[in-house]
Amino acid sequence: MYLSILIFPLLASFVSGFMGRKIGITGSHIITCTCLSISSFLATIAFYEVGICGSPVSVYLFSWIDSEFMSISWEFLFDQLTVSMFIPVLYISTLIHIYTTSYLAEDPHNQRFFSYLSLFTFFMLLLVSGANYFVMFIGWEGIGVVSYLLINFYFTRIQANKAAILALTMNRVGDMGLSIGFFALFALFGSVDYSTIFSLAPFMNETAITIISLLLLMGAMAKSAQIPLHSWLPGSMEAPTPVSALLHAATLVTAGLYLLVRSSPILEFSPTALLVITLVGATTAFFAATCGLVQNDLKRIIAFSTISQLGYMVMAIGLSQYNVALMHVINHAFFKALLFLGAGAVIHSFADEQDIRKMGGLIKFLPFTYTAMLVGSLSLLATPWLTGFYSKDLIIELAFGHYSFSGIYAYILGSLTAGLTAFYSFRLISLVFLTVPNGIKNVYLNSHESNFAVVIPLFILALFSIFFGFVLSDLFVGVGSDFFANSIFINPNNISIIEAEFSLPLIIKLLPTILSILGATSAILLYHVYPEFIINLTESALGKKIYTFLNGKYFFDVIYNYYIISVGLLTGNTISKVLDRGVIELVGPYGLASTFINTANNIAKLDTGIITTYSLYITIGILSLVFLVFAPLLFDIYIISEFRMIVIYISALFFSLIPNLSNK
Repeated sequence: MYLSILIFPLLASFVSGFMGRKIGITGSHIITCTCLSISSFLATIAFYEVGICGSPVSVYLFSWIDSEFMSISWEFLFDQLTVSMFIPVLYISTLIHIYTTSYLAEDPHNQRFFSYLSLFTFFMLLLVSGANYFVMFIGWEGIGVVSYLLINFYFTRIQANKAAILALTMNRVGDMGLSIGFFALFALFGSVDYSTIFSLAPFMNETAITIISLLLLMGAMAKSAQIPLHSWLPGSMEAPTPVSALLHAATLVTAGLYLLVRSSPILEFSPTALLVITLVGATTAFFAATCGLVQNDLKRIIAFSTISQLGYMVMAIGLSQYNVALMHVINHAFFKALLFLGAGAVIHSFADEQDIRKMGGLIKFLPFTYTAMLVGSLSLLATPWLTGFYSKDLIIELAFGHYSFSGIYAYILGSLTAGLTAFYSFRLISLVFLTVPNGIKNVYLNSHESNFAVVIPLFILALFSIFFGFVLSDLFVGVGSDFFANSIFINPNNISIIEAEFSLPLIIKLLPTILSILGATSAILLYHVYPEFIINLTESALGKKIYTFLNGKYFFDVIYNYYIISVGLLTGNTISKVLDRGVIELVGPYGLASTFINTANNIAKLDTGIITTYSLYITIGILSLVFLVFAPLLFDIYIISEFRMIVIYISALFFSLIPNLSNK
């Protein structure tokens, strides 16, 4: 049963991809949606058996690499952490498959798209269920390749090409660090199996553990879009909206978080790595929230919100609260998928317009979509008793309860980010649904709610965004809950859940909620009641500079292009011209061949046919030979003495052969 969870999406991908012409578009829809639904059902059973009943399952298939003391096998581990990740991945993937049957109904390449979606789901399941780092790495690289195919689905568009290449190359940077980390793991532990590494971690050198932890973080930073490897995620909005929902809610970006949560027994023995992770996460959350304030593309606003929430998750890992981080991963997956799919419904019904400044007043045309996006936004804001509240607010409280520099830093930036998140979320709601219509009249007349294939996934995700946190928060993050058992390790010195729950001042607990209410209220006021304030602000000199800075995403792309990429290209050009086509060609096969040919041509030129020239050669040869014979009398050098004997022998052989050759 457990392996069937992985096999069904792979089977669906192969059938839809290789037999797409035979089964047709409808057949592709039916097969992929059915296979994903079966996998989701089996994952639910697995969650009950493994998670609720506490009986992890390990499945060994066969040995993969067996070389001296390096032993790697195809083995799968279904523990509490794995089955918890199965739930958002499979549920959301299934709903996105159903949603896409309507969203891309008129696209001529439906089979290819559904094949990619199912293959992506398979690789994500492979990643979270592998029992060693190498099986996980297969899934890791698989989702990287398929994400390139999905982002570049409209491959005739140059912008999609650029976005896909950027996503792939920036992830290569992180994968380089991750690969080195795996080599270091094997060098230190002599194994890549989770069980071996985690049991030996407490006895290893702290410096080595720190280096490995930072290398693992490097891989997670690229996949989960943390500063400074975040630039690819907003650009990947060039993909169709279902891809945005799948990649940036449930799968691709959560892979880095899963890697860090899975590696908790390593990270816990490196306080330095935990400090760096906390600072990176808190900084990313604040940075992305400030950038989201001034974006005008509907999907890019939600993309920056994703980066910001990923910052919260990484921050929770740095604070050693792995269960809370995982809870936020799952909660965030549901309400962020809801927001992306809701945005897709808006774009689809509004003539593919994505600029929120050209919308407005859509609440009367798309009441259900408005309700769904409002639920998603309120959950994102951590509104009390909605899903997001049970993990996001807890992360901020845990940061303060850590009572350290990194904890206070994370608390301050996390609280400010909560206010900024509320502001740009309600800015989006206001400009799209509530303000006066700013679009074309004909577009409004043709705007309507989508069909059931779109409405049903939105409805189900809205229910999850409201109730999931309330129902399952005690199981995942409740005080004293032993749900994760041995799948997560927290050093007893780093446990701060009791502090966060029972000893913080009330104002500290309420500050993020107060800032969220202020942010949401100010967005409604500034875009409804006092719009001239925003206009005057952006027309001032200081306002223009701030707007340009934030809209330029802190100029990270400019810095990369001018100071890293261009320097790299120039260096590569120099290496190509000087080293590859210069030095290597001179001393390589080409240089060797040309040297022999030139030498032979020069020697051939000596054969003039004039007897006086030959007598000159003989005279020079005899003089040289005499010099070599008597050289030891002039120079007392051992090497020349040895060399002299070789030359005399060759010369004597040459002169003895000349008469024989002439006789023949």
